Amino acid sequence: MTITEGQTAVAAFTPAELYARILRDEPLFILDVRNEEEFQRSPIEGRANLTTVNIPYFAFIEDEEGAAAQVPQDREIFVVCAKEGSSQYVASLLAERGYQARYLEGGYISWGNFYDIRDVVAADWGRIVQIARPARGDLSFAVISGGKAALIDPMRHIAVYRELVEKAGATITHLFDTHVHADHISGGPALAAATGAPYYVHAYDAIHPIDMLPAVIDYTHIQEGDRFQIGEVTITARWFPGHTLGQVNYRLDAPDGRSALFTGDGIFLRSFGRPDLGGKGEAWTPILYRSLTERLPQMADDTTLILPAHFSSLDEGSADGVFAAPYAEVRATNDALRPRDEAEFTSYVLSHLPVFPAEYVEIKRVNIGLVTPCEGKAGELELGKNICALAK
Repeated sequence: MTITEGQTAVAAFTPAELYARILRDEPLFILDVRNEEEFQRSPIEGRANLTTVNIPYFAFIEDEEGAAAQVPQDREIFVVCAKEGSSQYVASLLAERGYQARYLEGGYISWGNFYDIRDVVAADWGRIVQIARPARGDLSFAVISGGKAALIDPMRHIAVYRELVEKAGATITHLFDTHVHADHISGGPALAAATGAPYYVHAYDAIHPIDMLPAVIDYTHIQEGDRFQIGEVTITARWFPGHTLGQVNYRLDAPDGRSALFTGDGIFLRSFGRPDLGGKGEAWTPILYRSLTERLPQMADDTTLILPAHFSSLDEGSADGVFAAPYAEVRATNDALRPRDEAEFTSYVLSHLPVFPAEYVEIKRVNIGLVTPCEGKAGELELGKNICALAK
């Protein structure tokens, strides 16, 4: 639905502006006019000063006056729908009634596909760059040093990464997935095909855990202790099974003594990766326990920067949207890591497992090449926030 002749023209706002306002925690009122099911599956989330109200657009068609009465007149209204047209229509109706109303350019689809890029570390030896997809709570990283670039957990919109690396005057030389993801489609295989850079994943993850079918993508088996030189920094693979059997953490060591650990879904800033997405939660929970209690302390010291693949809430990050913290801070603030014996840990994990999305089984198939979805289907599979962490 779009504006017709005679309706009031209204201005758009972009996903970048929306995210900037959310990060600054500005008072923000979002009127989401999608149907209730779509809204519940993928709401726009933010900080304390974000207010969101769901009034489906058909309510404005059936009872324009009654629907408009539910919207405050003393605030700027940011209207969101799925693809843009309905929100443009509703924003125009509100503008005719004297509201300050704007609509999201491209609708929720554009928000879902929006990427935010910012440096985590900038040093003489190079950069660690965070590439975030805020709508999904997904994080990926680029390590750029000496004209080379390694990408960790790249997502499916590969142009974002190619443009970033090209702008930095570097070449993509290594592609690392910490594991075969279930919540989103990896860009690793597509980037490997486009650039010729090798794509690394653990062979244990190159078998679908439910279908038990092997991968049909080209990949190089990553193993414990494998070392890679990226310009002036070294990246070392550290096996960390539990979320998946092939989960690998990547430790970066820089010439100035700094270190970072790309943890994928092995550990998050406030939680850790659930062990049931292979359909074997009871069997994999003890494996995860040993990784967290025995392997993790060997991989990180107090100052090692923890860089996870997901966040559940913006409050996990800094005010400027960087999701990273020294291991000492993570250990002190992540309640999921407090000392427990194995029996207590197992009870805690199995009692905090969130719903298992059916889409995750299919996304795993996509990520090892068993299925190739069209763009529309890929977007459907990825709709909504990731739920790879344990429930609170």
